[in-house]
Amino acid sequence: MFNGVALCSLLGACAPLEKDNVSGETVQPQPQPQPDKDVIAFVTKADRSQTFARSTFDFKKGQSMSPSQIHYDKNTDLGVVDGFGTAITQASGYNLLKMSPEDRHQILLETFGKDYAASSLIRVCIGGSDFCVNEEFTWCDEPGMENFKIHPQDAKYVIPVLKEIYEINPDVMIIATPWTCPRWMKGTEKDPRKPYDSWKGGRLNPEHYGDYAEYFVRWIQTMEDFGFNIYAVTMQNEPLHKGNNMSLYMPWEDQAAFVKVLGPALQKAGIGTKILAYDHNYDNTDYAINVFKDPEASRWVAGSAWHNYAGNVSNLDKVVEAAPDKDHWFTEASIGTWCYDKNGVFGGNFPAVFMNDFRHIIWGNIRRGGRGVTFWNFMLDDKRGPTTSSPDGCKNCYGAVTINSKDYKTVTKNSQWYNMAMPSSVIRPGAKRIEATGVEQNNNFIYAMYLNPDNTIGVIIFNDTDEDRPLVFANPDFYVRYTVPAKSQASLKWQE
Repeated sequence: MFNGVALCSLLGACAPLEKDNVSGETVQPQPQPQPDKDVIAFVTKADRSQTFARSTFDFKKGQSMSPSQIHYDKNTDLGVVDGFGTAITQASGYNLLKMSPEDRHQILLETFGKDYAASSLIRVCIGGSDFCVNEEFTWCDEPGMENFKIHPQDAKYVIPVLKEIYEINPDVMIIATPWTCPRWMKGTEKDPRKPYDSWKGGRLNPEHYGDYAEYFVRWIQTMEDFGFNIYAVTMQNEPLHKGNNMSLYMPWEDQAAFVKVLGPALQKAGIGTKILAYDHNYDNTDYAINVFKDPEASRWVAGSAWHNYAGNVSNLDKVVEAAPDKDHWFTEASIGTWCYDKNGVFGGNFPAVFMNDFRHIIWGNIRRGGRGVTFWNFMLDDKRGPTTSSPDGCKNCYGAVTINSKDYKTVTKNSQWYNMAMPSSVIRPGAKRIEATGVEQNNNFIYAMYLNPDNTIGVIIFNDTDEDRPLVFANPDFYVRYTVPAKSQASLKWQE
């Protein structure tokens, strides 16, 4: 057997090694070929016998007689999609920067490159989170906004990675979220005007609403000076979760009051960043609805953000019904030992998680008009870190990608990477979902079609049945024939 490491030494830099979860062998990712046919197709099977496997083929001329025809109407509009992605936390940046420049560029290219997964939406922390390297922090830890500055940890671990991502894909959009305000802006839960000096819990002191709004303005301006598109912000990560090691209790009344200061502050600064309400679990739809019901607060809020750690995605139906003029985004879901391992084997539950996350997160959101999806933590190491020393953060989470901390070269793409890559590879930012009918859909067989801004057609297909499903996408001048393997997700794209 040839020595791959020695070959890399002879030829120069090689792409990061990727562990094949089926055979256990180490395989070398190959560059994706440029399309030389009419249709590009990607497929990932739940058993991982094929993972983001790409093929190309030509249209069929004329009309098909197949009974499995899907007809679509490009003149319909069932909702716009911004994109799909993951979170570039400080932990992700730390792990990426431990890799060689060549290996790091390769995994970022495979994730964000437009000829690869083409991820276009990421989440970034405003300050620290439970996935910091050394300590909790904000960008203004000393009292007074005159002390606002880029924190050294973000300057070291996050900003360089974002720069590299934007060099690969300048169309990436960021949804940014704070885990807490600076501690000097906090009050106690019972009396928010009484000082409360802790990273965990507390409430935003109304006397500091103006300071905190300025904090958002300066953070956005600083990031945009680097060329990063801060598409949207939420006012607080998990505002009802008081127990995280970086957290802030922000009931809906506080959020509705604060946005009346934040919105005008962004407008005065000429910042067009969207403001999203809530950013927490499905089980409390009243939070976002109450913010929307406040006319002055609703004026400044573009929509809401959601996590899936409690409740069901179907609860969003209440939000859509109550506020049809507002959009929503899914901003966080983790995989971890609790759902991903089986019988003590890492990734032993990949098939179920891969399929269920499409059904409930990807499709569950976009079928309700959701604008985009981001998963939590792009890259963690094989020790599920780094994380802060506090016991309150997640210690059993996995990233969308796992990096081996023994060599910082061998990567394993987990289910979330594929759930991000499959739709992102064919649905571009600003795509509109179009009407597609002709083949019955149900909970185990789903398809959706999109018209991209460049006039390409993107198709995502979910087949959680035990049978391959032949499909024909009918156009008056040609048709696209494709067989979706059993227990798989497939994505197609073609130019008309």
